[in-house]
Amino acid sequence: MYKAIVSAKGQIVIPAELRRKYGIKPGTKICFLERGHEIILQPVTTEYFRSLVGMFKSKTSMTKALLRERARDKKREEAKFRKFKLKKLSGSR
Repeated sequence: MYKAIVSAKGQIVIPAELRRKYGIKPGTKICFLERGHEIILQPVTTEYFRSLVGMFKSKTSMTKALLRERARDKKREEAKFRKFKLKKLSGSR
């Protein structure tokens, strides 16, 4: 377990071993997360973003689902247009 003392400005020093281990360098952004009675410091690094890849992956491709929905919308709109066109043609006689 590592310990740090909070300065008068609210700053802490992250131990060098942890900085190396998690790739924290000067300028690295840190997110502060609250979980119950804990404060979690999450460095926002390339490795962190790589760990998120595929996290929300599902068996259904959102692109395919959207394309299917668009195809249904197109058929419905075309049917409405044909119905409107037929109505207009029969009404003009």
